[in-house]
Amino acid sequence: MSQRYVIHLPVVATDLPAAQRLARVIGRWMLVLPMTDPGETIVSEEDHQLVRHRAFCDLRMAGGRRCLLRDGHDGACSRRLRR
Repeated sequence: MSQRYVIHLPVVATDLPAAQRLARVIGRWMLVLPMTDPGETIVSEEDHQLVRHRAFCDLRMAGGRRCLLRDGHDGACSRRLRR
């Protein structure tokens, strides 16, 4: 059994796209802490927490780092935001 623990941080948003955007913003801010893995960030409805939606692309890039783009993005994965 691993000695890894997950912190669940409730944040309120009005709809799923807004929640996913907010989760990505918070995840990117957390990159300053080496123990964070924002690529694993998920969003769920308060009353249906077992139905989870990814905030980030779940693919790992060269070197094991995760893509920082939204889940389901078009094109190649990237560590930089696209405009």
